[in-house]
Amino acid sequence: MEFIYEYGLFLAKTVTFVLAFAVIIVLIVGAAASKSKPNKAELNFTDLTEQYRQRVEQMQKKLLNKKQFKSWQKQQSNIGETLNKRLYVVDFTGSMDAKEVEALREEVTAILSVATPEDEVLLRLESGGGVVHGYGLAASQLDRLRQQNIPLTVAVDKVAASGGYMMACIGSKLIAAPFAIIGSIGVIAQLPNFHKLLQKHDVDFEQFTAGEFKRTVTLFAKNTESGRAKFQQELEQTHQLFKGFVQDHRSQLNIDKVATGEHWFGYQALELNLVDTLQTSDDYLLSQLATRHIFQVKFQLKKGIAEKIGIGSAGILAIWWQKLAQMTRLY
Repeated sequence: MEFIYEYGLFLAKTVTFVLAFAVIIVLIVGAAASKSKPNKAELNFTDLTEQYRQRVEQMQKKLLNKKQFKSWQKQQSNIGETLNKRLYVVDFTGSMDAKEVEALREEVTAILSVATPEDEVLLRLESGGGVVHGYGLAASQLDRLRQQNIPLTVAVDKVAASGGYMMACIGSKLIAAPFAIIGSIGVIAQLPNFHKLLQKHDVDFEQFTAGEFKRTVTLFAKNTESGRAKFQQELEQTHQLFKGFVQDHRSQLNIDKVATGEHWFGYQALELNLVDTLQTSDDYLLSQLATRHIFQVKFQLKKGIAEKIGIGSAGILAIWWQKLAQMTRLY
């Protein structure tokens, strides 16, 4: 038994070393590949109108007999040939740093190159907000459509709060699902302070600045009352800019009533004029099928083979690494 135990421990250590070496090689190769060949990007246009028609046809084929189905097909043959107006659908699911704005910029640029004021853009938005500069830029990208007189409808099925609502209020029409979370017109900042912990362990932290308020509050130094006051002042200024931005785009709002940092569900948001209509994005798309040809526009980065292999291998190796660690602990 002792021999088996020693052999098993030796085997686990050996395999762990080999896998660790393999992970390093994979990461190096992946990094080199990503540097030598930039990511390719592509802009995808999906005909949602055609997709919908195909689904309906499949349903009718199941429900109708052959004679009825042929009759239905004849009725449908001429529908859609006169749809000259277009509806472009864009999806934005925002993260804290609003990194998705890079794709949004490409999508808006592509739409502006072909759209006319007769067309429309539907933004399916989902975001709980994030950094001010990131969502400010995202809102500015949407404003490019308004500046070119392209109607913009914003649909919120789940949440558009804080920076998400900053984007949503750009829309010439704002629709929301009944229980979507709307609002949170406020600003928040929070950070820990480790000064007392460092002091307890006799660790000094030195910080040098030029300019009275180059640094207001910090993670490691002792925060001063004047620094806290200045930081709070900056938050208030940002909040005022946020309120002004929303008021400019939705003049019907009682901004002082809604800009308290609170959020509301769709039903309540409608009463407060934060949204215009209670409706899901799916219902809105269905309502447009008879009058507009609908296309989804999506900008995507294509990963190279080396990156896919590298990421996939690293993920598999990480799982095996965890299993081996558990085995080692069991021994």
